[in-house]
Amino acid sequence: MKTNIVLIGMPASGKSTAGVIMAKVLGMDFIDADLVIQKAEGKRLEEIIDEKGVDGFIETENRINSGINAENTVIATGGSAVYGREEMEHFKSIGYVIYLKVDYDTLTKRLGDIKQRGVVVRKGQTFRDLYDERVKLYEKYADIVIDENEKNVEQIVVAAAAAWQKKRNS
Repeated sequence: MKTNIVLIGMPASGKSTAGVIMAKVLGMDFIDADLVIQKAEGKRLEEIIDEKGVDGFIETENRINSGINAENTVIATGGSAVYGREEMEHFKSIGYVIYLKVDYDTLTKRLGDIKQRGVVVRKGQTFRDLYDERVKLYEKYADIVIDENEKNVEQIVVAAAAAWQKKRNS
C-alpha cells in the first residue's frame, strides 16, 4: 500500500521545507533522507562525498535509502537520489513520488556554495550540466510534478497535497 509521499528535486527546491509543512498539514510523519544517511554514516554529506567520491556516495545513498521503511510519512530525498535505481523503485513501491520542479535561473539564485551543501557534482561538471541531467531523471520517476514557478511554500504544499490526495483516491 502506498501511504507515503516522496519528494524529489534539485537541491534548494524546498523538499525539506515543504516536506515538514506538508507532514504537519496532512498529519503525517517526516523523514529527511539526507539526515538518515548522515546518521548511518556518522558524517556530513560533504565529508562522505570527499571520502568516497561521487560514485561511492551514490552507492551509499542508494543502499541506505532502499532500506527506509515508513508508513504515512513524507520523505524528502537528496537531489541525487534519482541516480539510484533500487532506491527509486523502493520509493515508488511505498509511496507517490512528487517532483518539485524549479527552473534553472531560480535555483542559481537560491543556491550558495553547492559543495558545502553536499551537492553531488562530478569533476568538470557545471551546475547547468547537472540540472539538465537530473531533470530527465526527476521527470522519469515522478508520479506528480509540481511546478514551483510563481508559488510560495504554502502554495507548493497545497498544490502537492491536493495532487497527492487526488492520485491516491483515483
